[in-house]
Amino acid sequence: MAVFLRRTDDLGDIDSSIHWYSVTGTKINLPIDLKLPDLGALLEKEFDRVRDQWWKIGKNLSQTVSARLAHMPTAASYNSDFGLMMAWVGLTKRVCKESKPCLVVCDDPWLFRELAKIDGISVGRFPLIWPQKVRGWARGYLARTVLALRLVTTSLLLRYTRKNICSGNNALIVYGHPKSTADYDDAYFGSLMKHIPSLSRLIHTDADLGNTRRLSGKRTAGLHAWGSIFMFPLIIFKRWYPAKEDITGEYSWLIRRAVAFENSTAALAANFWQIHCQRRWIKESKPRIILWPWENHPWERELCRCAKKFGVKTIGYQHAVIGPQQFNPSPASNPDGFSSIPDRIICSGPAYFKQLIRWGMPRSRLTIGGAFRISRFSGEYFDQDGPVFVATSADTEITKKMMEAVNKAQKEGRKYLVKIHPLYPKIVEESENIVITNHTIPEHKGISAVFYGTGTSGLEGLLAGLPTFRLRPDDRIAVNVLPEGVDAIPISVDQLGEALDNAVKPNPLKWEDIYASVRFTLWEEELELT
Repeated sequence: MAVFLRRTDDLGDIDSSIHWYSVTGTKINLPIDLKLPDLGALLEKEFDRVRDQWWKIGKNLSQTVSARLAHMPTAASYNSDFGLMMAWVGLTKRVCKESKPCLVVCDDPWLFRELAKIDGISVGRFPLIWPQKVRGWARGYLARTVLALRLVTTSLLLRYTRKNICSGNNALIVYGHPKSTADYDDAYFGSLMKHIPSLSRLIHTDADLGNTRRLSGKRTAGLHAWGSIFMFPLIIFKRWYPAKEDITGEYSWLIRRAVAFENSTAALAANFWQIHCQRRWIKESKPRIILWPWENHPWERELCRCAKKFGVKTIGYQHAVIGPQQFNPSPASNPDGFSSIPDRIICSGPAYFKQLIRWGMPRSRLTIGGAFRISRFSGEYFDQDGPVFVATSADTEITKKMMEAVNKAQKEGRKYLVKIHPLYPKIVEESENIVITNHTIPEHKGISAVFYGTGTSGLEGLLAGLPTFRLRPDDRIAVNVLPEGVDAIPISVDQLGEALDNAVKPNPLKWEDIYASVRFTLWEEELELT
């Protein structure tokens, strides 16, 4: 019994009655009833298995300096699909060990070559690799050229904001969130700037010119303002150059793929610009302490390294959910260990505090300062006859699958309230049964269930005591960010209707088991104001 690896245009010799699956969402017209059963669950199980190996690979790759600008070596599940590719390899290895024949359809030239190395697999014609490499090469240079023009222009137009930052002050570095305001209410740190009037705010360079100008004021400036126009050519040619030993051995084709994919975008150049701007700001303004919403991304690792050179204390705020599948907050992939981890990490509550310790963070570096972003809420939210709250994902394809599930689950009298992601809005068509809402779960009453793919809405649903369902796609990973030991009910695209029909109100999670109230006295102590 063989497992057959084929391209979509090379299926002529395959028995049409065997099980099949297509990797990376390859579109194929095969009998849906023969698709490998429970594919989404099997894929997610393999993804969970690869975590430690991805950490190890990322740490090894980051010994090459250019890799420290890339997202894949940080094991960032949202920013890189390397873990997903590893999961496809693991799944296919398991299928090859079984006695039943199966067809694996793959058009990705790098993944195809990695799968072809598996023992017991019958390989067809290989997809050509050079057309994608050439397209990616050209797209990368075009993207970085466009980015360089925008960044240099933005830097010049924001020069005037430098005067808003006093030397020697404690400072926040924050993303340009649409809910942040110019009068110091911040989406990540709430009213902290109002509580501590000496605190300055720097807007991250991922914010565009308009948003940065909107937020700029007496104590807020755009980090773009510290950028040098002479960085223009460096931005264009900023790429990941792996060492020869990086692209040999196990997963070598997947590593080559990750390098090609990251070099086909402007992501490395954007990280380079942020690092350049923050370094020049630190050197000029000499802040005492830097505080930011910490996620252990490339620019944050370099911020820690740079701050140490200038004797600046660093504090990271674990502001967002982490969960068992968002791997990058662990120090395990940091090539220089704790040298690129903040001096202190303030956690939003006990759940993620404990998770970071389990993932190797020293307890001595951690403390709990409370949650600015998710406040305690109470009340009765469940109504079995109420609408279903649907929280769209930052991932376009996951949002499409969610709406596909909603359309399949249509039933007379059933209504859906769709909340669009605030930072990554997606187009959703409204209808008689599907209505877009701007309100979050705590701002609603009378909800029958929550359906989500990624993000914090699932946690809000469980805290509100609502039946909560998590989409589990069969072609990608919808990153699970619920605290370890807590999960919504995972369902496929086809299972939403049945899940809603059988929904049962659960006992709500205890808010204090997940989060803590904000302790302003602790923040003052950490910022050395008391």
